Amino acid sequence: MYEEPATARLVEAFANTVDVELGTDDLSTPEQLTNWLVGQHLLARPHRADADDLALALRLRGGLRERLGVPVGDQPAAALLADADSALRELPLLATVGGAPPADQPANQPAAPSDAGPTESVEPARGTDPDATDGACAEHAAPEAAPVGGAGAGLVLVPAPGLPPIRRGLAGVAVAWSELVLAGDAARLKRCAEHECAWVFWDVSKNRSRRWCSMRVCGNRNKARRFAAKRAVAPSPTTRPN
Repeated sequence: MYEEPATARLVEAFANTVDVELGTDDLSTPEQLTNWLVGQHLLARPHRADADDLALALRLRGGLRERLGVPVGDQPAAALLADADSALRELPLLATVGGAPPADQPANQPAAPSDAGPTESVEPARGTDPDATDGACAEHAAPEAAPVGGAGAGLVLVPAPGLPPIRRGLAGVAVAWSELVLAGDAARLKRCAEHECAWVFWDVSKNRSRRWCSMRVCGNRNKARRFAAKRAVAPSPTTRPN
């Protein structure tokens, strides 16, 4: 069992603020973005997001969701990846020695994943396969700082000093994603291969082979569709093949 780290749970929660199957988006307004950041302990009130902050968050989310489809064989849209890269350039990070965050870090924000308190649980409707506990429903802490290359490496990624509060909160997502990549765990975070679902989940399989958030739902739905397609093109018993 490969337990989902706090960094993955944060990126997963961010990516799943849009629900393709239900057609809902929890980041439709600046106010919703503010509420999400507060709920993840990445922002303290009374700071409020504006339209530019929301546009930045959506660019980052769109590119991350595209990238998370790669491990299941999807071809990402280059424009969306470029938009996310552009967003990340507006959310610079700093590697610090010894784990101490910059002096301008607000006191209410966690200094490292191990110090952060629990936040809202991830939506349990999907991503939780009855045959495999992938941690998608576990309560998670939102890391605003993460060790580079593991806790013993001596370096910690933090949002760069001087970022406005909303950008600092979004940089917490960038910190989490960067740590997943550096730790070699990013390939376990995937977007469901069933495009009508597209829910992001953590793959707990030993060989990282899961393609669907739920084999019983999305996996069987995909297999049934492929079977129906094969039957539609197969010659009937009374048809003599050429």
